[in-house]
Amino acid sequence: MQTLLPLLARGAVLSPFKRPRPDAAFPHSRLVLSGVRIDLARLAAYERACGFPTGADALPLTYPHVLGFPLAMRIMASRAFPLPLLGLVHTSIEVTRLREPAATGEYELAVHVEGLTPHRRGTEATVVTGARVDGSLVWESRSTYLARHRRATDARTPADARTATDARTPADARTATDARTAADARTAAPVPSAEPKPLPVVAEWRLAADVGRRYAAVSGDRNPIHLHPLTARLFGFPRAIAHGMWTVARCLAEQPADASVQLRAEFKSPVLLPGTVTYAADGGRFELRGGERVHLTGELREYRANSA
Repeated sequence: MQTLLPLLARGAVLSPFKRPRPDAAFPHSRLVLSGVRIDLARLAAYERACGFPTGADALPLTYPHVLGFPLAMRIMASRAFPLPLLGLVHTSIEVTRLREPAATGEYELAVHVEGLTPHRRGTEATVVTGARVDGSLVWESRSTYLARHRRATDARTPADARTATDARTPADARTATDARTAADARTAAPVPSAEPKPLPVVAEWRLAADVGRRYAAVSGDRNPIHLHPLTARLFGFPRAIAHGMWTVARCLAEQPADASVQLRAEFKSPVLLPGTVTYAADGGRFELRGGERVHLTGELREYRANSA
């Protein structure tokens, strides 16, 4: 596995000079790496770190993400990528596995940035990773990464917002709209809460302080927020936090999955290390919680070509 330390160092040096915003220019190039073979010893170490059974011929659902991560890092650590690498937060991942990639197979990996979008806390980048065998796509993911920053709209006061809205709305239209709104408020029935019930708890896991370091060793992701309390504090965390991809992999190790499957997972809040979490699941849906706080939500479903 390619060492990522030089890329991390370059990204760290460039981070203070980045000015993230949703309309920033971003690299449109597609990085491709052919002839990729799996290091079976590293694969086994990854499986042990995440709780997957070792020795299976098929790769764990999340492992192609690890294979493609060096390419993603080359893009995100580059001068052309507008978001600072330091402090970048992985917020979600969608995976489509068309068929199970074999551990003994040979792959072509490709990574590109699909685009930037505004987020209530800053700007998100969507990074797409694909794995092909003999020219056919067998696995693809879409990851979103958040750079937290103050947006231009955050500086507007409520009065400014009202003034801007009023400037766009003719007076007569405002009067009619206000009347309808008042009438609707008087006659509308209460809307029942749509919050889903918590999933049933299946297991409780006590996570050691070195989970981040152990996952970094098998994945190459050595973001300082995962490694040590001192480096995590530099980015506002009281202790080191678990990798989002470790949390989803650890949950998937407990989930049966079809050969062709789709995954959607959202990283809701950081898992502090050391700590205790509960794994909850029902059918294809799963969660990782710490007390009342939800750290991760996910869902597995069968892949069908017309649903992708």
